[in-house]
Amino acid sequence: MRFDELNENNYLLFAIKHYENPHSVTKEDFFDDLKKFKLIKKILKKYISDNKINSKLLINHFLMLYNVFGEATTPLLFYKIDSEYWSLIKTVIIYLGRFPEYPKTDLHTIPVNIEFLTLLRQL
Repeated sequence: MRFDELNENNYLLFAIKHYENPHSVTKEDFFDDLKKFKLIKKILKKYISDNKINSKLLINHFLMLYNVFGEATTPLLFYKIDSEYWSLIKTVIIYLGRFPEYPKTDLHTIPVNIEFLTLLRQL
């Protein structure tokens, strides 16, 4: 199956294809890892609404996703999380050194949130 664009019909297959967790023994483990996308969204939503954030928890969720989904985490993040949070997501990915230089895509036009990057650099 080709994954030119993630959508409701193929994102789960894309996630399964790229999932590598040696400690995962059940499908529940897989779905628990997928829940981290929702947890990231929840943390970012709180940051937008209250300007409060648990930066270490946020970074931990990102790292856990990159550990089990590898580079597929980046497109999954942008698919699973609403576009209003994309600037923050891109900022974290850049902070972690995971933002791909090539190929150039629409992701490169998303602005980096400098205030948020400054906050992350204080860790």
